[in-house]
Formats: sequence, structure tokens, C-alpha cells
Amino acid sequence: MTTSDGKTTPSAANVEGEELAAADDEVIGRAVRWSAVAAAFIVAAVVVGTVVARRKPPAPRANVTAIMAPVAPQRAQQDVPVARFTNITASAGIDFVHNNGAYGEKLLPETMGSGVAIFDYDNDGNQDLLFVNATWWPGHVPAGAQPTTMRLYHNDGRGHFTDVTAGSGLDVPFYGVGVAVGDYDNDGLVDVFVTGVGEYHLFHNEGHGHFRDVTREAGIAASAQDWGTSAAFIDYDNDGRLDLFVCNYVRWSRDIDFGVNYTLGDGKRAYGPPTNFPGSFCKLYHNDGNGHFTDVSEKAGIQVRNSATGVPAGKSLGVVPIDLDGDGYIDLVVANDTVPNFVFHNQRNGTFKEIGFSTGIAFDSTGNARGAMGIDAAHFRNDDSLGIAIGNFANEMVALYVSHGSKSEDLLFTDDAIAEGVGPVSRLPLKFGMLFLDYDLDGWLDLLATNGHIEEAIGKFQHGMTYAQPAQLFWNAGAAGGSFIPVGTDKAGADLFQPIVGRGSAYGDLDGDGDLDVVFTQVTGPPLVLRNDQQLHHHFLRLKLIGTTCNRDAIGAWVKVRVGGRTLMRQVMPTRSYLSQSELPVTVGLGAADRPDSVEILWPGGKRQTVTDSHVDSLTTVTQQK
Repeated sequence: MTTSDGKTTPSAANVEGEELAAADDEVIGRAVRWSAVAAAFIVAAVVVGTVVARRKPPAPRANVTAIMAPVAPQRAQQDVPVARFTNITASAGIDFVHNNGAYGEKLLPETMGSGVAIFDYDNDGNQDLLFVNATWWPGHVPAGAQPTTMRLYHNDGRGHFTDVTAGSGLDVPFYGVGVAVGDYDNDGLVDVFVTGVGEYHLFHNEGHGHFRDVTREAGIAASAQDWGTSAAFIDYDNDGRLDLFVCNYVRWSRDIDFGVNYTLGDGKRAYGPPTNFPGSFCKLYHNDGNGHFTDVSEKAGIQVRNSATGVPAGKSLGVVPIDLDGDGYIDLVVANDTVPNFVFHNQRNGTFKEIGFSTGIAFDSTGNARGAMGIDAAHFRNDDSLGIAIGNFANEMVALYVSHGSKSEDLLFTDDAIAEGVGPVSRLPLKFGMLFLDYDLDGWLDLLATNGHIEEAIGKFQHGMTYAQPAQLFWNAGAAGGSFIPVGTDKAGADLFQPIVGRGSAYGDLDGDGDLDVVFTQVTGPPLVLRNDQQLHHHFLRLKLIGTTCNRDAIGAWVKVRVGGRTLMRQVMPTRSYLSQSELPVTVGLGAADRPDSVEILWPGGKRQTVTDSHVDSLTTVTQQK
């Protein structure tokens, strides 16, 4: 059955052990087997409507205050600067094409995509690219085809890439989904963790372009029915070693998929939402410091159960690690698809407390769960308030939760998407990737959404909806009165808005010119590598942090830059968006200012360090003082 937003109703009984779907879940397609039931409801509605129409209307209630939705301030499009992006995918040497292994059975993992990591795997100062890939399903490899693997590309420093996958140790065929990067053993080389359907893989960076699969010896394991999505290296206990957090989507197998059996109006199988799939637990692995990790998910409070049924409550796709209350310990906000979002508040004793309901982040403003995908967090107003942006399903607006109060006892967020100008205009597309980035280097963080539907045939069943969709870029007009303004092709160029079946997204300086380039991934297609060609002559700071007593990558550290009476706060955090990782160095736009007033580093664990020798318009390496 098709509703106005294009999601699909199940046409078979629920899978054993799962929670019931919410009555108002939006779905794709029209299930013909429900037509008789629908007809009966229509007849009943007519009868009830007739009775109600004949009744006298109730007397009006007095003293009722009308509640009006906030209206975003209107700003002129000419305020948006011209900063164009250019598609350099082919010219840069990127020939990767995502393979989802589809052979016609419409299995749910096929439509969810894979991520990308921008990171410097060989410490040459240039940001390299790693594209996660799926592969053919067992027994369905086309004649003459070879199993597909992820692809690693080496950057020559000028934005041209060479495929170095062969012999790297990363050329392992499995159904890959998400990626996390981090130097978990503090040896100076960034390691790689990849999630997948029924598999996790941890690759230790051995140097010289080679990685070794250490998954089993590291104690990290996935069951056959696990489906890992986004992941993050974090130091949740501030012991100087990176731990590992893993999102799991739903409990999945081919048999479960066929038991759910989503169909369209023509009776053919279709991709649908996770409503009738059993939920799953996120996982937290503690780094023991000897190359081994211990699964502490249960005792750390990460395993959230449905209070009514006791089954796993999560259907997790995205995670953003962020210190919500400024206590020096990383918290976690998890984007869940069709069930309430999680907020794991770090209790500073090795455990977390899930507080999504009390913070206001679990639901939308009407108390409903949404189809949440990618997620990012930032101080986009250049003040103490924190914004958490979440990309949601088609016909659901982008969520922009903004904090009010910073103490642990009064953490409260409200969804300010409408007031901030990203609400109604983001409603129609299906949003996956979500990034805060300062693409024009004016010192204000902008917002970028990567879009694409999950069902190829959606246009046949919902007017105006398409499978491939353009990205959306919102310019932060903070310096000129606040709120975001949608950016058009006349300002950013047509290449950024090329319709794709978008999924993951990441940013990094790929060509060494100081501004942030972006990469989108898509399902069964090539990525989109977009060079930032802005020529606004804005200045910037670019800082690479090296921890000594904290983790070597300084993941979780904050850079605080004072300039022109503002405090710009940027976190060292590669985990952003959907299934993906952005670069580790921090770029801070200064706008027209030719120098900062001050630069301070707040290291994980609480130590502060003033930087007195930062270099404008070039890279500064800052090593933590012991």
C-alpha cells in the first residue's frame, strides 16, 4: 500500500520476535492484498462521517492560543557567495564503481549503499581515498565476473589518484558497508575498520601501503545476522587508547527479507523500510591496549531494549561522537531508522546512560520517530549552542536539534530546522549523507545533504519523486543575520547538484589548496569527487593534532579559535555523515581576517594548550604538551 511519502507496507506477517510497527509508519508501494480491508475501512469511514455530520458542532472553547510554526527568515539569494564545485572523478583517476550484487530479488542491503574514508594512510601529508564496496551474493556471481572489493587510492598531493588496492591487504571480497579510521595502537599509522553484512573486518596498518586483517586476534566478531553500518573510533574512557563503537541496523537474512516481503502495486518485490525487521544492538569494544578489544556493550549500557517486548530497540545507521555537556568525555548520538534516536550520555565510569527521550532528540517535534540516516554535529552558530543535523527519509524534513543549556542535568534540544531555514526545502528528498563544513572559509559552518531514494521504481508510484536526486547545500548566513540559505547552481555550479543515488559523504582537502573538497558515494554507480574551486580569497587555519598522553590522532579534541570577537569551535572527529569518515586535520575559515586573535586546543581528558605559532593559509602541526 502506498502512502503519500512513498514507503512500502509489509505484505506478510511480522518476523518472529520483532516489535510491532507504529500504526502511522510511512511506506513505499501499494500492496494489493490489503485492498479488501481498505475498502471496508472506507465504507466504515463514510458511515461514521455521515453520523458526525448530523451532530451539532460543540461549543467553541475559550482562551485557546493558536500555535504557529516558526517561519524561517527570508534572505536574498544574492547574499550567497559564488563558490563552485567541479566534478573531477574521472580526471582525478577514480574509476571505482559500487557493486551491490543485486540479481533481482530486492534484498534490503542492496539499496543501503557503502561509505568512503578520506584519510592519510601513508603519512605523506596528502589525503587518500578508500571506497567501501559490497560484492556478489553467494551463488550469484555473473559468468566471468570477479568478486569485487573495496578500493584504496593514493593521492599525489595535487588531487590525482592512483589505485593501490592490489596487494594492500584491503582487497578482500565481502559485503562491505561502513568504515571507521583511527590509530588504535598509537604507532603513528591510521588503521581501518570496515562493517558489513554478517562480517566485521579490522585492518592494522603495517606501513608501506600494506594492511593486515587482525579481526579475529583483536577479538572483534560479528554474527551471521549482524548488519554493521556506521562505526567510530573513540576514547570513551580517556585512557589514551581508541575504543570502537559499531552501529548495527537490523537482524537480517535472506529468509527474514522474504518473510517481510515488501511489494509494489504491481505485486513485484520492492525495497522498503526496516519497520518489520527485528531490531539490533549497537556494540562497544574497549581497547585493552595489547592489540585486543573486549566487547563491553552490555555492561556499558549500550544495549537498548524495547521496554514493552524486551527485544533490541535500535535500527541504527549513523553515529556522531560529541561531548554534549563539556565534561571532557565523549557522548554518542545515534540516528535510528523508524525508531527513536539514541543519546548515550557518558557517565565517566565506563558506562553510558541512554537519554534520548529527555533531551528531545529521540523524536520529532510531534513525538514521532523518523527514518534517520546520516548525522553530524557542530557549533554552527559560533556560540555555546550545539547543533545536531540528521538526514531523514523522503517527506520528512532534515532534523536540526539545537541545545539549550549545557549541564548534564538540563541537556535539552529543540528541532530548529524550520526556523534555521533547512526545514520545508529539505522535506521531499530522501537524505542520507549529512555534513557541517565551511566550504567558503568565512568562519561559519554550512550544511550539505547527500540524497537518493531507495527504490528504483518510486517515480511510477509517487508523482514528483525520483530515484536519483541532487544534493542540497545550505549556506550559513551567520555573519549576515543568521539562518541557512539554500544554494543554487548559479552559486555552486551544476556539478554539485548532479542527480545521483547518493549515500555516503565526506570532506577533505584533496588538492592541497586549503579549502574543503567533498566526495559522495552512490549505489551501483561511481562516486562523485568534487573539487572546491572557490576563489573568495578567505584566509584559513589548518591544524593537524598529535596526541601524546591522549590518543595519538587526538580524536575528540577541540580547536578553539578567537577571531573578530567570535569563538570558532571545531572538533577533531573523522566520524560524520553516513557510513563514512572525513579527514583528521581541522580547517578553520577566517574570512577576511589575516590572523586569529588566539588559538587554543582542548585535548581529550581536559588539558588545554595555547598555540602561539599557527600558520595562516598553511598546515600547522600541533603536538600535545606532556
